[in-house]
Amino acid sequence: MATLVVLYNKPANAADFDKHYFNKHVPLAKKIPGLKKYEVSKGTVATPGGPSDYHLVALLTFDSVADIGAAFASAEGKATAGDLANFAQAGAQLLICDTHPV
Repeated sequence: MATLVVLYNKPANAADFDKHYFNKHVPLAKKIPGLKKYEVSKGTVATPGGPSDYHLVALLTFDSVADIGAAFASAEGKATAGDLANFAQAGAQLLICDTHPV
């Protein structure tokens, strides 16, 4: 399996971010080919030491890293990536990794 981890920085207006994210971005992302599972954080994103700089964490699971590349090369993936500018003005970090149970 492989996971795309998206760490969304805290926005200036959390309510506007959430409205766009859940009403527009999530429906776009759910159309990405090869997406196996889509999870998001609930509530405050914290570190072991306390608050973090992140508003929301998204975990998108695919069969492989190659599948993530193919997914975001698709029309649906490009539309989803292009939507970031519409709500994530504070920025986001994207991490891609192979995953396996231990």
